[in-house]
Amino acid sequence: MRFSESEGIELRIYTMHDGRMDAILERFSKHTLGIFERLEMKVTDLWIDQTGIPKLYYVMEYKDMEEGQQQWDTFRNDPEWNEVKRKSEESGPILEKMDVIYMNRADFFKG
Repeated sequence: MRFSESEGIELRIYTMHDGRMDAILERFSKHTLGIFERLEMKVTDLWIDQTGIPKLYYVMEYKDMEEGQQQWDTFRNDPEWNEVKRKSEESGPILEKMDVIYMNRADFFKG
């Protein structure tokens, strides 16, 4: 079975500390997605856990893994992002855990 390496797909799963789900949703809706757009980082989908577990799932797309790593380096050093993060965490950290999974779409899947 052969997998395509023509694009980089990254699944991010964020698990929030108790009581911090609203904080991550506000940060994403008011700031993070706009910063991603400004930095030309492509989010292809975003989900909230249906069962009430404080988790956020989203998919990023890059031409390859190297481009993704470069974009995240730029994002982490962005002054606007650092100020948004600082302000949003004044009452405590938001993320308890972050899982990052790099994937290639299977050539045979056309969904």
